[in-house]
Amino acid sequence: MAVPARRVSKARRDKRRQNESKVAVPAIVKCKNCGDYMRAHRVCPVCGYYNGRQVITVEEN
Repeated sequence: MAVPARRVSKARRDKRRQNESKVAVPAIVKCKNCGDYMRAHRVCPVCGYYNGRQVITVEEN
């Protein structure tokens, strides 16, 4: 039966696991209609447009 020759130290174990908890930054693009920054593949919160057509109406303040 295979048994590890030596115990893996905490430092070596943590070095191996250091990249597991990194979170990816969401993709941010410019809106084609108003030019404001928004998250990719979502309706623009400023103008309400998505993929060249108006999806929601946004109230003016």
